[in-house]
Amino acid sequence: MLDIMLPFYGREDHFREAVQSVLDQDDPRWRLVIIDDANPDPTPGEWARLITDPRVHYLRHAENLGINRTFQESLELSEAEWVVIFGCDDVMKTDYVGRVHHLASQHPDAGIIHPGVEIIDADGKPVRTLVDAAKAYYRPGGEKPLVLSGEDLAVSITRGNWMNFPALAWHGPTARSIGFRPDYQVVQDLALALDVCRKGYPLIIDDQIVFQYRRHAGSVSSWRAVDGSRFEEERAFFRAEADAFTLQGWKTAARAARTHLSSRINAATRVPSALRAGDLAGSRTLLHHAFSRRDATKKVATD
Repeated sequence: MLDIMLPFYGREDHFREAVQSVLDQDDPRWRLVIIDDANPDPTPGEWARLITDPRVHYLRHAENLGINRTFQESLELSEAEWVVIFGCDDVMKTDYVGRVHHLASQHPDAGIIHPGVEIIDADGKPVRTLVDAAKAYYRPGGEKPLVLSGEDLAVSITRGNWMNFPALAWHGPTARSIGFRPDYQVVQDLALALDVCRKGYPLIIDDQIVFQYRRHAGSVSSWRAVDGSRFEEERAFFRAEADAFTLQGWKTAARAARTHLSSRINAATRVPSALRAGDLAGSRTLLHHAFSRRDATKKVATD
């Protein structure tokens, strides 16, 4: 069984499309739990309550808890062997559930499954942004499905986080035993993936496209990127991970974390948007993250 946990706060049309994509799955082995994080417009929730499929469950928060607490609640409310924390503006193709079950059966020791993903814009049209071109560059090549584990996995996703979090299927017992780190609002997915990696569980990468990830300016990661707050969080995160990798003896992963090159490049590309918005403070934060050499040149203690 696959638990599809759907935290919701956003556009009604995208939300309905996301829910309908679950209802349209070819493989019936799923349960959908919608967690309405006190969305200001009650209409989407009223629509969801009318769904008669017994596999669909809806609950609404009395007040907005925010993304991290809602993600953690999603894990805590999940019960199945595999769990997806689905984006309320993303779309599952009809064979998503079936493909995840197939990959899980072929790789019973897996901790994370990353199926094939295509990127769409706010209107549902295929798109390829600079961010996604960078993700494609860092994404491991070779014949798929591909198994990554240990320091190889840590280096891969630390050097450039090529994962699309809402598409990931997590091994439920493992993810629930670890949980999301409470201090993060943007990199919590990468943090959980690294924690699963440290437990010794591999990540399975697949190329069969069964998921549509929506890239648009209204997402949390997009607006936090423009004002620079995303990169303040990333900077602190990578610094802490570099220290942790060093203690593990993962020298290559520690260097990748200290350099965090893809994160720096991403920050540099956001500077024009911040300047156009008149956000000088955000621009300074972005420039500092992109070009400061303090972390990048700091020697790993065990080198």
